Amino acid sequence: MDLSIAAILGVDGVINGAIYALVAIALVLVFAVTRIVFIPQGEFVAFAALTMALFQTGALPGTVWLLLLMVALVLVLDAVRAWREAWPLARWARLAVRTAALPLVACGLTAWLVPQQPPLIVQALLTLALVTPMGPLVYRLAYRSLASASVLVLLIVSVGVHFALTGLGLVFFGAEGFRNPPFWDERLSVGPVTLSGQAIIIVAASLALIVALFVLFDRTLTGKALRATSVNQTGARLMGISTDAAGSLSFTLAAFIGALSGLLIGPTTTVFFDSGFLIGLKGFVAAVFAGLTSFPLALVGALGVGLVEAFGSFWASAFKEVIVFTAILPVLLWRSFVDPHDEEH
Repeated sequence: MDLSIAAILGVDGVINGAIYALVAIALVLVFAVTRIVFIPQGEFVAFAALTMALFQTGALPGTVWLLLLMVALVLVLDAVRAWREAWPLARWARLAVRTAALPLVACGLTAWLVPQQPPLIVQALLTLALVTPMGPLVYRLAYRSLASASVLVLLIVSVGVHFALTGLGLVFFGAEGFRNPPFWDERLSVGPVTLSGQAIIIVAASLALIVALFVLFDRTLTGKALRATSVNQTGARLMGISTDAAGSLSFTLAAFIGALSGLLIGPTTTVFFDSGFLIGLKGFVAAVFAGLTSFPLALVGALGVGLVEAFGSFWASAFKEVIVFTAILPVLLWRSFVDPHDEEH
């Protein structure tokens, strides 16, 4: 290995690390607010990439039917709850409208625009509109009734949700892999390194989203409510903050981040229905480095994972995944010494 190869590998590591940073930040956000280790985060990434790919073929993406299925299940659960608690019909109707309005609009626009082959940016916006509502729907279907459960129970539920979404991905998207066209196909030479336009977009979009999240949490009332919920859920409820709404919002942001990650990674690798699992696990390694609490440390951990993966693929490409996941062991050992231990009751 010489300096030019090291520079190329370093750039690849930073680009991959930017994607893992988004996944890690979403995991930290969800865990901080809800105490849920959200293993299926990678599924949002894969669904977005596959949705964009199906737009390219002119076919109606399976995301439409998956989103409608989720909406229908939530409406059924709400109807059962309304019947048991004897809600007025108007109350259930208002809740149903809030649940179904945006997903139905997104699905309707998609069905109308797909045959017209809209521009790439319109396809990207439609993908975000289809995948982002899945976040709060997953929260309402799988987690809301277990909000007070232990972290271990929530982790087990996350494993089940992961397998359910992976199976649904196979049903609605098929087993074929897809690779999307880049948003910018220019190439820039910087010394021995050649940067693609897509790589620049990945890094720029990741940095922009990180800054936007910082502004959200530091400058807005909604962000401060999420921070309060992450610090003390009981205290937040006593101050009038709805922890249920905070959990739903955290899942919405996580789904949006996952969808954006899928749009960014789609042109750089072939994505299958189950590709999100490895992407989510690598983001989880970065989140563990941050103790599932710190956004800046999650960013640092993600860049580290990206660099380890890049250099590991050079030295031993067949074992690059093993190298990345083995790197979590010293991190866990370090965390066991520096973090306090609390028994959960």
